[in-house]
Amino acid sequence: MSVPLPENMQVIEIAEADGTPVLKPAERPLPAPKEGEVLIRVAAAGVNRPDIMQRKGLYPPPPGASDIPGLEVAGMIVAVGKNVERWKIGDEVCALVTGGGYAGYCAAPAGTCLPVPDGLGMAQAAALPETFFTVWSNVFDRGALNEGETFMVHGGTSGIGTTAIQLAKAFGATVIATCGSDEKCTVARDLGADLAINYKSQDFVEEVKGFTGGRGVDVLLDMVAGDYVDRNLKVMAEDGRLVMIAVQKGPRVEVNVLPIMLKRLTFTGSTLRAREVAFKQMIAEKLEANVWPLLSEGKVKPLMGRSFALDEADGAHAWLESGENAGKIVLTV
Repeated sequence: MSVPLPENMQVIEIAEADGTPVLKPAERPLPAPKEGEVLIRVAAAGVNRPDIMQRKGLYPPPPGASDIPGLEVAGMIVAVGKNVERWKIGDEVCALVTGGGYAGYCAAPAGTCLPVPDGLGMAQAAALPETFFTVWSNVFDRGALNEGETFMVHGGTSGIGTTAIQLAKAFGATVIATCGSDEKCTVARDLGADLAINYKSQDFVEEVKGFTGGRGVDVLLDMVAGDYVDRNLKVMAEDGRLVMIAVQKGPRVEVNVLPIMLKRLTFTGSTLRAREVAFKQMIAEKLEANVWPLLSEGKVKPLMGRSFALDEADGAHAWLESGENAGKIVLTV
């Protein structure tokens, strides 16, 4: 089986206008799938904060990755490289990629592709890989969240936050989330958060202490850093695990290490984009076994924010940067 393919495709490039990085539609040749890769005709691509950082020159793609932004896509496989056993032309998948998602076609490692869950459309499927891979790796593998423990996430209505709330709740944790408005707190509670804190009007340290009877949280997923780090340490339970995955308030902090020592805390973190394909494939296998059934059964689902056409990528970035969004933003092709 073969699918007729065009020579060129529409993409979104990062360019400069009057010294300011901007997103610009352009045309490029289709990528050819390498050994162990598939070529996906993109139906939708997720928009994430790392894309914004890349546009601003703060998060360059790893060596060998496409300079086109976009870390997750969904669509149909239209070509298969050598030594790909599972996938065939015509399969509908979503995929985690190191770049190239903002385009009509995208090459993806076969090992980071997953089937589109039953009952989900392409836009919903495109909203899965970046957040679900990240949450599973950091909350369940690195953070070792167990049933019956208390979990906390900052940015509860972000793509990461909405995913983390649902998965932590699905696997038996008590869930706390911080959000930037009362309306977003309502969204977080609707997703399963047992406590939602408006960080603009409430002190999350005091709220968590009150809610947990002074015990604190077992696992905390933080995307903020900056002055949050010292406050995070104050809400950790003994033997708690604090996991950092982003630094929206900056990476440099002054920390009192005494709480880490006295409470025997694990202070860790990770990034995903530059990790090897074998590591990401391992996460994909765990997701397919443990989470994909929950998605197919409707017990967990991506919270969708706004969608934009591919050539409106600049508007999608502006909307994400505004802080008004709740859920995932996607580009449709």
